[in-house]
Amino acid sequence: MTTKTLRQPAAMRHVRALIAMTEIKMPRFPLLAATALAAAGLAAAPLLAQTSAPTVSLSAEDALTPYYDQLRQRVTLPVAGPNPALSPVTTLTRIAFGSCNHHLAPQHMWAQIAAQSPQAFLLIGDNVYGDTGWNADAGLESLRAAYEKQASHPEFRDFRARFPMMVTWDDHDYGLNDAGGNFPFKRWAKELFDTFWGSSEEVRARPGVYESRIIGPEGQRVQFLLLDTRYFRSDLKRAEWTRERAPLGSYVPNTDPAATVLGDEQWRWLEQELAKPADLRIVVSSTQVLTEAHQFEGWTNFPLERARLLTMLEGRAQSGLVILSGDRHAGAIYKDKAPGGSEDIWEFTSSSLNLAFSSDVEASTKREPDPRRITKFFGIENYGLVDIDWKARTLTMSLMGNTSNTLAQHSFQW
Repeated sequence: MTTKTLRQPAAMRHVRALIAMTEIKMPRFPLLAATALAAAGLAAAPLLAQTSAPTVSLSAEDALTPYYDQLRQRVTLPVAGPNPALSPVTTLTRIAFGSCNHHLAPQHMWAQIAAQSPQAFLLIGDNVYGDTGWNADAGLESLRAAYEKQASHPEFRDFRARFPMMVTWDDHDYGLNDAGGNFPFKRWAKELFDTFWGSSEEVRARPGVYESRIIGPEGQRVQFLLLDTRYFRSDLKRAEWTRERAPLGSYVPNTDPAATVLGDEQWRWLEQELAKPADLRIVVSSTQVLTEAHQFEGWTNFPLERARLLTMLEGRAQSGLVILSGDRHAGAIYKDKAPGGSEDIWEFTSSSLNLAFSSDVEASTKREPDPRRITKFFGIENYGLVDIDWKARTLTMSLMGNTSNTLAQHSFQW
C-alpha cells in the first residue's frame, strides 16, 4: 500500500481528527497540516501556495508524533495477558505454530494445540484481523479493538497462561492488507503490538518486530529467528490490469535492485545471528519463501531478495534449518535446493487457525501446481507441530487439522 491509496473521505476525517487532537490550526501551521494531508494521500500544494513558509522535509510519521503523544494519554492499550517464560536451558523436543487467527472467529484451536503439549508456540502473523472495518484513522482503532477482543477470549487466555509464546506479525495485524514499509501509521501499529504481546526491551527499542532467541544446552541449541517482513518492505509491483484477473494473485516480481523485504538493518542483524553457534535454526517468515507458484504475497514478489535470503541461509554457521511460514490460508510442506546445491532447504507452511477458505483439498492442490511442494495443499483449518529427535538429528513436520488429525507429515535429518 502507498499512502495515496487511502480513500479521501476517510482520509480527510483523519486529517481533521489530527488537527483537532493537536489543537493546531491549519492556517497557522501549514507545514504540519500539509504533511498530514500528504500522509492521507491528499494534495498539499494548494495549502502551501497560500503561505510564505519555507519548505521543510518532514515524514508523515514525525508529523503524527504530537497526535500519538496525546492519544497515549486518552486510551488504554490492550495486553494479551500473562505468559510463562521459556527457560533458556530447556531442551526443546516439540514446538507448535500457527497463523491467521481471526479475533471474531471461534477459538477452538487453542485447546487442540494445548492437547499436544508443545513446549513453545509460535504465532507467526495475522494474529488478529485488525484492518477489518478500518476507516483510515491514524489511531488504528479497529486494530486496537481487535486486540481487545482477542484478549477477551477465555480459550486464548488459558492457552497463553500455560505455553510460552513467540510472535511476529503479518499484514492484517500490521494495519492494512498487503501493506509494507510505506504504511504511514506503522510506528503506532508497532506500539500496539509491543504492548499487547509484551515484546522484549530489545524489540521495543528498534524499528520493526524481528527477534532472535537461542534455547537449549550446547549440542541441543535451537535458534529462533522471527523475521519482520512488513516494517521495511518495499512496495509490491502490481500486474497490469486485464479484464480476466489472474486466478493466483495480482503481483509480479519487483526486480529493482533497491527493493527490499527486510531493510538494511534487519539484513545485517540476520547475517550476524546466522553466524552464532546453534544446532538447529528455525527461521520464521510470515509469508512464504520457497514457492514461486503463485502471484499473491511472498518472497516470490522480490526475487533478488529471495535469492539473497537463501544464499545467506546456506552460508550460516553449521546447523540444521527449517523455515516456518503462514499467510496463505492453506498448509503444506516444501523442499528446494539451496542456491549452491549444498543441501535441501525445507519450508513448513501452516495457515489458518480459524479462517479457512476451502474444504476441498483436491481442488486446492490442483489449482496451484508446484514442483517444490511435496504434499497436498490443505485449505482447511490447521496448525503445525515440529518434533525434534536430538539423538537421531531428525526433525518431523506434522500438519494437523482442527480435530488434531494428521493432514501431512514429513521427516528429514540434518
